Amino acid sequence: MIQYGNDDITELKFVGFTARMERRDSQWVDIELIPQLWPGTPVPAGILDLSIYVVTTLGGQIAQMVPYDEGTDCEFQFTVSEKEQITAYIMSDDIQVRIRNLPSPT
Repeated sequence: MIQYGNDDITELKFVGFTARMERRDSQWVDIELIPQLWPGTPVPAGILDLSIYVVTTLGGQIAQMVPYDEGTDCEFQFTVSEKEQITAYIMSDDIQVRIRNLPSPT
């Protein structure tokens, strides 16, 4: 992770995610990911409770991915490697099927 205004980079390695998905409207799906980190992977000191907010289209294409701390946007961004890991998870067959099968919002 890269903190805005700081040159230090902490590279997170994910071993899995817990995903909660909700179809927002006729265009977007909101996904909250709770990551499980590889043992010994350091989380930056400025993050207390990391989660990941991902927005996709109904077809499963990623529009946005943002790190959250304690449920809100924070002053960090993902590295290229972290984005690749998150993208691979979202684009996996299992998650793509879940996205496409979400019920319409009530």
